Amino acid sequence: MKVFVSIIMGSTSDLPIMEEAIVFLKEMGIDYECMALSAHRTPELVMEYAKNAKLKGVQVIIAGAGGAAHLPGVVAAYTSIPVIGVPIKSSNSIDGWDSILSILQMPAGIPVATVALNGAKNAAILAVQMIATSNEDLYKKLTDFKEKMKMKVIKANEALQNK
Repeated sequence: MKVFVSIIMGSTSDLPIMEEAIVFLKEMGIDYECMALSAHRTPELVMEYAKNAKLKGVQVIIAGAGGAAHLPGVVAAYTSIPVIGVPIKSSNSIDGWDSILSILQMPAGIPVATVALNGAKNAAILAVQMIATSNEDLYKKLTDFKEKMKMKVIKANEALQNK
């Protein structure tokens, strides 16, 4: 089966944050789509998108939004595909807490996995981890990625010890 992740955001002003997810998915060789959909300005499009995502082959949805960040929750209400919410600190944000709480505090039955404020890269890593449970090649790539992170810390520590 082709691996396919969808990245959506409330507006194109969220793109600088969400690009981190795009970069990581490219690193892992994962196909993705990217689009702007607003839970408030285009609710019908959000509903249509969420209801049809499975038909397009989407395996995980990464949804980023700022302010009253309802996009991830609205998407999760219309699909059984895992949704990972990325709270984004926007220009009208209350230090990002409005976005965090809007995504984090979902009612029982409509879960949204939530990463840190502006944590699009972690959202992509989590999406890959979800898919890798049934994809050995992807599991290996992810394991290699984490090994490289470990080695980077070990080398940095060695450099500190030599100062």
